[in-house]
Amino acid sequence: MKERLNLTIDGKLLDAMKAYAAGKQMSVSELVENYFRSVTRPVQRRNILDLVDGLEMPHMAGVMGSSDREKMFDGTAGLKEPVGADAAFRDRFYKEQEKKYGL
Repeated sequence: MKERLNLTIDGKLLDAMKAYAAGKQMSVSELVENYFRSVTRPVQRRNILDLVDGLEMPHMAGVMGSSDREKMFDGTAGLKEPVGADAAFRDRFYKEQEKKYGL
């Protein structure tokens, strides 16, 4: 259900907002409503693993030997067991975090 709201703002700002809204093919009321929605919506934090999955693999030609590079990207560099960015790794990560921090 829509409600009415009276606002008192500077006339120049209102003119600028009307021009902006017209350029976006929206009403000033829609702009205000969308803004209010954005500031009252809870912040959705992104998981670090999701961010890492979205990254492109860097081009490392000439930086290190090919066997070192392969180990680095298959998850075995410096680790006792191979680790990949798969579901099992994520599950283990979350379980360890839960034990460590009691989440």
